[in-house]
Amino acid sequence: MADEPDERQIFLGEFARPVDLFSGKVAKSDAPQKPDQPPSPHSGHRDRLRARFTDAGPDALADYELLELLLFRSIPRRDTKPLAKSLIARFGSFGGVLGADRDRLMEVPGVKEAVATDLKTIAAAAQRMLKGEIAAREVLSSWSAVIDYCKAAMAHETREQFRILFLDKKNVLIADEVQQVGTIDHTPVYPREVMRRALELSATAIILVHNHPSGDPTPSRADIEMTHKIAEVGKTLNVIVHDHVIIGKSGHASLKGLDLF
Repeated sequence: MADEPDERQIFLGEFARPVDLFSGKVAKSDAPQKPDQPPSPHSGHRDRLRARFTDAGPDALADYELLELLLFRSIPRRDTKPLAKSLIARFGSFGGVLGADRDRLMEVPGVKEAVATDLKTIAAAAQRMLKGEIAAREVLSSWSAVIDYCKAAMAHETREQFRILFLDKKNVLIADEVQQVGTIDHTPVYPREVMRRALELSATAIILVHNHPSGDPTPSRADIEMTHKIAEVGKTLNVIVHDHVIIGKSGHASLKGLDLF
């Protein structure tokens, strides 16, 4: 029958578009074409901001402008400047935005799940990069990299975390583990549990790290006493405590550097 598709059309799974017999070109479809979407009214600003970043580098941009660049991909057709400024006002800094958890990010008007996921992905990538700076290296000779990594991982947490860096006999990182998560101002730590894990990993030295969600890294009396207890247990098992570092939003404190143990 003349109206039935030929074998080639059946093989392709759809009706082939007709071909002009004289020109050999595919004829235009009669189906209505979707109109091209108009350019975003904010595309000029986005182009200028990208150009500044490319030409002058990230230091030429304010924190909210760098955050705008990150939001461009999540929010393709809306002005992201107000949202970037709202996020920094809410969380205090660029790092505070990336360090905030998903639920808190989504409390900010304009932040949906996709935006929160993108920001947490970027934060995870930054932490992974910083952790790579201390992996397979002698940790004590890369101290600034250790501090940078710990700040990125812990400075903006809303609850205390007790983290341990386990080292081998050459002071190379074996493992980095969060052993306990506590409240806003307290984390229970058990010296024997710390040493049990060190022995499981065949670690010969450890660095203790925890954060103060208040932002002030000043060691408390409890921090100092707990460090001494862990160090004493470690001596009996030949596991050295190199330092106990406290991370806060405003900086960090080293108990070894302060000559507190």
